[in-house]
Amino acid sequence: MKDLEDILLSIPVILDDGAKSLGFVSPSHFIPHVKVIISALNKTGRKPVTVFNTNGYDKAETIKQMEGLIDVYLPDFKYMDDRLAKLYSDTSDYSGYATKAILEMYRQKGSTLLINDEGYAESGLIIRHLVLPGHIDNSRAVLRFIAEEISTNVHISLMSQYHPTKNVLNHPNLGRYLTTDEYAEVISEMEKLGFHKGWIQELKSADFYKPDFLNNHPFER
Repeated sequence: MKDLEDILLSIPVILDDGAKSLGFVSPSHFIPHVKVIISALNKTGRKPVTVFNTNGYDKAETIKQMEGLIDVYLPDFKYMDDRLAKLYSDTSDYSGYATKAILEMYRQKGSTLLINDEGYAESGLIIRHLVLPGHIDNSRAVLRFIAEEISTNVHISLMSQYHPTKNVLNHPNLGRYLTTDEYAEVISEMEKLGFHKGWIQELKSADFYKPDFLNNHPFER
């Protein structure tokens, strides 16, 4: 429990220095810790915006446990095609878990995204989807599920920032960047389905958001 104690001691200092939110990244296997951290902070009178940042491969039961504790859900919705999920993420049952988990997030938060005067989310749900080169049918299927089973009023972050790493340079699909036409087709599908809240990216985002892990601050340019 020493690590948790260190966290509980350090977070109030960070918040007192001006941080407004507290993000939990891929936290599903640390849910008991997350609960303790949020409860301990609230008891001190500190109530930062809590963000659940996940790849979407969660159990709905896990998300139910977070009701009332999480302000902003930020899930990825990677695949409706479980063949791709198995090939690229070694999870042959991704869509079954992700759809149920995101439905539970929507049950808790609905379609309303509250944004403060500084432009930061304070409450709600934002669903991210990364369009993969050569797999726009998967992206269409993801968007159709959201439109038909969740709502076209939710905020969608449709990302074009995929970039190939050296390990996949010879792969027939993952070895290249997304093309303008591919991304345009997915945007067109998004518009046809009636989505009207969220964000799209320019194709140059693939370079802009690529971290440089040789740098001490890899996410800064």
